[in-house]
Amino acid sequence: MRAILINAQTRSVEPVEIGGRDDIARLVGFDTLESDAVGTAGDRLYFDEECFLRGSSGRFQIDTLIPVSGVGVVVGTEGGALCDVGTDIDDLRSRIKYL
Repeated sequence: MRAILINAQTRSVEPVEIGGRDDIARLVGFDTLESDAVGTAGDRLYFDEECFLRGSSGRFQIDTLIPVSGVGVVVGTEGGALCDVGTDIDDLRSRIKYL
């Protein structure tokens, strides 16, 4: 399924293909995943729950969400299941602030 990878250290936002939660954990680099809603279409930002404790490099913030350190993955959800991301990648880029 389609997802969007955000890397705060390189300040990159790129499309990725994932098969499920294991792929999200691999991309984030840790399996202690947490998520926050991004917009109102069901998309969620997945990130390392302990990102600040680990001292991950770089930080970013989408809209008014709590800042995230390191890497995040935005993926769609529907009824609790993962699905293709609905947010347009260029729209998402314009909503990210690097800290």
